[in-house]
Amino acid sequence: MKESGRKQGAASPCAACKLLRRRCAQDCVFAPYFPADEPHKFANVHKVFGASNVNKMLQDLPVHQRDDAVSSMVYEANARVRDPVYGCIGAISSLQQQIYTLQTQLALAQAEAVQLRVKQTVPFSHHGFGPASPSHIGSPSSRLMGSQAEPIFDMDMVLDQASLGESMWSC
Repeated sequence: MKESGRKQGAASPCAACKLLRRRCAQDCVFAPYFPADEPHKFANVHKVFGASNVNKMLQDLPVHQRDDAVSSMVYEANARVRDPVYGCIGAISSLQQQIYTLQTQLALAQAEAVQLRVKQTVPFSHHGFGPASPSHIGSPSSRLMGSQAEPIFDMDMVLDQASLGESMWSC
């Protein structure tokens, strides 16, 4: 638990009691979590949740969970001050959109890398090392390749595989 917001021997009120303009009692539920040197912390929480609701929430929780609850309330209150409509949900939504954008960029980069690898292997097929060599003219693989002896490459398959989060490079 954090050290009390009041100094030993002095009756300096915690940030909550100072904002509420009341005397800070020795057993003040706010004092351990809203020290006098951090008045902005309680101000935003008070603005969003109200002192009475915060008091009820803290008293309903076991002492070992109160610090986490205060941290969550402070985070949500600060997010609500920045974005009164969406609060933390706006931040979460923005981060999810960034993840989606980055996953799409990654999938495109992986597809481009696969395309480059395929293009690098095509010149070998004209030198007798691939399916287009004369020894493979009637083979099933040459029929799959088509009449142009171009490799079949499905970009949508690569993008689908990359968007599922599977590694295309694993063996």
